[in-house]
Amino acid sequence: MPGGPLLSILIFLPALGALALLLLRGDDHEWIRRLALAVSLAEFILSVWWLIEGVPLGSTGYALEEIHRWIALGAHGSLTQTYINYHLGVDGISVFLVILTTFLTVVSILCSWNSIQKRVKEFFIAILLLEVGVVGVFLSLDLFLFFLFWEVMLIPMYLLIGIWGHDRRIYAAIKFILYTMAGSILMLVGILWLYNATSTFDLPLIQQALQTGALVLPRGTETLLFLAFFVAFAIKVPLFPFHTWLPDAHVEAPTAGSVMLAGVLLKMGTYGMLRFCLPLFPDASRRFAPAIAVLAIIGIIYGALVALVQPNLKKLVAYSSVSHLGFVVLGIFAFHIVSVQGAVFQMLAHGISTGGLFLLVGMLYDRRHTFEMSQFGGLATPMPRLAAFFLFVALSSLGLPMLNGFVGEFLILLGTYQVHWNWAAWAATGVILSACYLLWSYQRVFFGEITVDKNRALPDISPREQWILAAMAVVTLWMGIGSVFITRRTAAASQSVIEQMGRPPRAYDASTPANIIPTPGKTCNALPAGAEKQSPLERLGTR
Repeated sequence: MPGGPLLSILIFLPALGALALLLLRGDDHEWIRRLALAVSLAEFILSVWWLIEGVPLGSTGYALEEIHRWIALGAHGSLTQTYINYHLGVDGISVFLVILTTFLTVVSILCSWNSIQKRVKEFFIAILLLEVGVVGVFLSLDLFLFFLFWEVMLIPMYLLIGIWGHDRRIYAAIKFILYTMAGSILMLVGILWLYNATSTFDLPLIQQALQTGALVLPRGTETLLFLAFFVAFAIKVPLFPFHTWLPDAHVEAPTAGSVMLAGVLLKMGTYGMLRFCLPLFPDASRRFAPAIAVLAIIGIIYGALVALVQPNLKKLVAYSSVSHLGFVVLGIFAFHIVSVQGAVFQMLAHGISTGGLFLLVGMLYDRRHTFEMSQFGGLATPMPRLAAFFLFVALSSLGLPMLNGFVGEFLILLGTYQVHWNWAAWAATGVILSACYLLWSYQRVFFGEITVDKNRALPDISPREQWILAAMAVVTLWMGIGSVFITRRTAAASQSVIEQMGRPPRAYDASTPANIIPTPGKTCNALPAGAEKQSPLERLGTR
């Protein structure tokens, strides 16, 4: 369904805000903060209004599509002209990820209101440009455009860690960029191979070619392409054993950087698995599923065990992300509609609950300038309101029923159990361990006697901080009791991913893949009007 320039506005409105910030004086901190907040609020309101209205309940395929010829590439194969298209679209999987991004951008700006005092203008420009890259990733339907936004996102995140981070910020920033760039190179090779085989970068056209048999991937080729994409996404998640960059990046990043990193940047990896790995390479996905499930389960248990022995509170929350994202990967590669639904929901729930934990840890750091739990203890006495919010968010992260963390993990375990009961049994131990490390850390930080004199007079949360945490708590509770609003809108897109994996098996004896538009003397328009397979999913949509 065409939607005019709505998606382009969502992508580039923060860039216009960043440009407007450049026009302000560098020492005019108050108006810099106000303008950044106004732009992010407008972006959030527009994303909720346009995307919820623009993606009808139970619809399949992509909505609000924008497609224009962008870069002419010249002749390729039997085609006289090929193009890179500016192709955007949204479906049930990406709609809430975009809304989550715009919401957490507002939260990140508000939580940095007083804590960022150096290079204030540059900081808020970096936050807005990071939003441009992430929203662009979730809305791109052209592989080249997807890769472009994927790389654009790295620059502001690198700067956020490297400039406004803590003591080891340069080490953490370089480690982050090296890991992610290594995965990006592999993905770029896969993208170029697909273009060479199909004469287009357009994702719906490539999906159509695979569905109709116009493009046949030999077994070895599909395996290599799957690995090229999967490793890039596994590093971003990060899936064990590609996780080692994450704790350093989280600990050294400023609070806003940690919120955006945990809330949305990690979801780009799991989103890529759903959008690319499963539909494009279904046979390779099935072959590697047992090994990936083992890595996901190791990540669930290993991340929880390491969090259990962490003396650093922020690093504990970072390792909890490794554990919780393992559930998402497991749900995706169980290939069951319920587990995939749970994986999509858990991506959103993790963004809110873990983002909330990083917010609270950042508020403690602003007051004590340390993350070591040995320096805390008894904080519920001087800071009762922060202690109450911390407990609420911790309970949502460990999966308490009626809160958002329960829904996603329950659906993942339920769907996985129906396919492989032993996978679900091992993964369920992560739920128990998460209760152990979260409740134990809460006890050490907030209960007991105050042993450090500096903690006796710590100020409780300010009105600004209280409004931020209240908004996060409301979203957490609403997602827990009103989860059907989300699951009804993600059901059709999740089912579509499963259906695309179910295309009939084909022979692997074709030595050269066919171009998807083989007519000689034609140009490759790559305008996929209604190209994607449509299937009625009203029953799933009203579950």
